Amino acid sequence: MADRHVDPLTEVVRAAVRRGVPRRRLLQAAAFGGAAAVASPLLAACGTKGTSATTGATGSSVPAASASVTDRSDSEKAVNFSNWQLYLDVDPKNPNKHPTLEQFKAATGVTVAYTEDVNDGDTFYAKIAPALRAGQDTGRDLFAVPDNIAARLVREGYATKLDKSALPNITANLIDSLKSPTWDPSRDYSAPWQSGLTGIAYNKAKVPEVRSVEELFTRPDLKGKVTVLTEWRDTMGLILRQQGVDASNFTADQFGVAIEYLQKASDSGQIRQFTGNDYTSLLTNGTAYACMAWSGDIVQLQADNPDIVFVQPEAGMMIWSDNMVVPAMAQHVKNTEALMNFYYDPAIAAQLTAAVQYICPVKGAQKAMEKIDKTLVDNPLIFPTPELLAATTLFMGLDEATGAAYAKQFSNVKAG
Repeated sequence: MADRHVDPLTEVVRAAVRRGVPRRRLLQAAAFGGAAAVASPLLAACGTKGTSATTGATGSSVPAASASVTDRSDSEKAVNFSNWQLYLDVDPKNPNKHPTLEQFKAATGVTVAYTEDVNDGDTFYAKIAPALRAGQDTGRDLFAVPDNIAARLVREGYATKLDKSALPNITANLIDSLKSPTWDPSRDYSAPWQSGLTGIAYNKAKVPEVRSVEELFTRPDLKGKVTVLTEWRDTMGLILRQQGVDASNFTADQFGVAIEYLQKASDSGQIRQFTGNDYTSLLTNGTAYACMAWSGDIVQLQADNPDIVFVQPEAGMMIWSDNMVVPAMAQHVKNTEALMNFYYDPAIAAQLTAAVQYICPVKGAQKAMEKIDKTLVDNPLIFPTPELLAATTLFMGLDEATGAAYAKQFSNVKAG
């Protein structure tokens, strides 16, 4: 059986999800206040060895991820895997067991120590950074982190280059729209775990269809009833696309114009508030009529409220991923690559997707889903059509200083 750390926060999150609370909302609460921040509203209402250094893209001294490390995979049939809460299939009869990990162990003899300790990308990076900077083993062979954190790890030399010959399923089955992020254009250091879309959602019981960010920001019937996301890459990505700018490759001036557009909508009273996942409750209770939204949340909301609709904006959507990355100094690289390859088997990917219901990054999983849950096969928020995926963009990879400068501009607007 796979070893697994289960902390009190995880138990609270699981209980909440059984009550229908969206996973991302719980994780955001966890990032800001830990278990107490998650539990309080839910209960009231009942998500080694050192090495030589090299110079990374930032100019700082960082450990060389390619430095010689003794891989213990042959002698230690183990993988240490850190992930987000509620991001893996669970045996309904035993919440401490994960069927796909059991299958992996049966196929390979490798036991996965699975730890749900990624509650927020930035805080997780802060947790592992001291070891990485010291050229030491983080105690993890694999973790799943957001695009911006994966980009930072690659940029700073903290990600291990993958052996493509050990990853034939990823080579063959990774969906085209996720093959070439700007921060890892050949996917030499990463592979998506699960993905999602950022678009527009609206309550059709309240207003007619909302088709664009321009409508969201200007329609009189939406004034004071619009929310945008506090995750600035998502909000600004949609605005950049609305303005005809490639959100994967833009200039500081173009970002500034987009900020001015957001400021105007905020100053006019069109935007009610900036939200995390709490837009979900505002949308369902009628406080907000339309909003920028994440696809995974809307899949869950639609189960109880068919009036909630997710829309692809006319200018296109943002796509994001939580990415599998092998850190520098990982001790079981060969075993880890076997695990990554295993999850790109379409049948295994379908099992995972049926459980978590985000976008599956694996070609062939949709057909495999026919044997697992036919109700999910044609859900475009889980298996987007090629046409829909062609209208998506990954946000531009940024260095730390530029990202901080852009985040400050956004925060200034958010603060009013």
